[in-house]
Amino acid sequence: MDTLPPVSRRALGRATLARQLLLAPSALSPEEAVRHLVGLQAQNTKPPYYALAARLDGFRPEELSALMESRAVARIATLRSTVHTHTARDAVALRAFAQPGAVDRELAIFRKKLDGVDLDRLAALARDLVEEEPRTPKQLREHLLGTWPDADPLALTMAARCMLPLVQVTPRGLWGRGGQVALTTTDVWFGGASYEPADPGETVLRYLAAFGPASVRDMQTWCGLTRLRPAFERLRPDLVTFRDEDGTELFDLPDAPRPDETTPAPPRFLPEFDNLLLSHADRRRIVPEAHRARTWTGNQAHRVFLLDGFLAGLWHLEETKERVTLTVEPFTRLTRADRAALTAEAERTLRLTVPADGAYDLVFRAED
Repeated sequence: MDTLPPVSRRALGRATLARQLLLAPSALSPEEAVRHLVGLQAQNTKPPYYALAARLDGFRPEELSALMESRAVARIATLRSTVHTHTARDAVALRAFAQPGAVDRELAIFRKKLDGVDLDRLAALARDLVEEEPRTPKQLREHLLGTWPDADPLALTMAARCMLPLVQVTPRGLWGRGGQVALTTTDVWFGGASYEPADPGETVLRYLAAFGPASVRDMQTWCGLTRLRPAFERLRPDLVTFRDEDGTELFDLPDAPRPDETTPAPPRFLPEFDNLLLSHADRRRIVPEAHRARTWTGNQAHRVFLLDGFLAGLWHLEETKERVTLTVEPFTRLTRADRAALTAEAERTLRLTVPADGAYDLVFRAED
């Protein structure tokens, strides 16, 4: 197809917000949403719940917990070698797809600390251990140190994590319950269900459906792989292309939503590490360059909120037995209308945590 006219950064943001179910609460079920979004970033246990609360109409955390307990979804290190909540199929298929990228690079880093360790034997021993019963990283490490007492302890467990598709079993990640990390393989957790590795072409289409329009480099940033251009080129006849404000070529699905850049974008409260903020090489469609450095401290991301489709501040949640306090920290001065809209969305977010008769406070810090 012919190349379409340049697309503005604001229009790109609106398109991505539509794909991310953030322009209006979606009627999708939690399982359908997890699949459509190609997983939810889950380095911490609560972000998947807040991610769905921002996107789904009437979402209750018990719904996602039930999916985890039934093993319809699971927590596993996949894209960018970080923990995501995926459907059972994606937990297997995307883990295999992502292996040659960040997972293998991470293994190479720790391999330097494993002189004398036979990695194939390590993988076999680790598999036997976690398939006998779920093991915590500490238990796994102690068993492996029995065979390689001089090896770096962390490197042993990280090598096992990289070489095996290890699921974090419940109750880890359940809302209001939780527990320490304990691991088994996808083969055991999903009852031996057979899923093929994700096809690169299919994965390109799914990425564009959830994050497009996007460049090849954007998708490579999302998944931690390189050399994906051939997959895009094979699909080119079936895609449409754009140029962004900098002239970068962007690909997209012909029938995907691309709202007008003036489309209203209500405030949304997002968890730390939300994939909306991490899945493009150029994040300016959502994250103004002036604010990018303000969303991180060290390697820890902060919870953020969107205003008019762009990242506009942080939010903090303090929970005690008596009450919950949500603090809004805007980066710029708010209008009265912005403050009212943020208040309504904050109260919607608080319903995830606060019982119907529970007490909460909503605090706005002084704007810059």
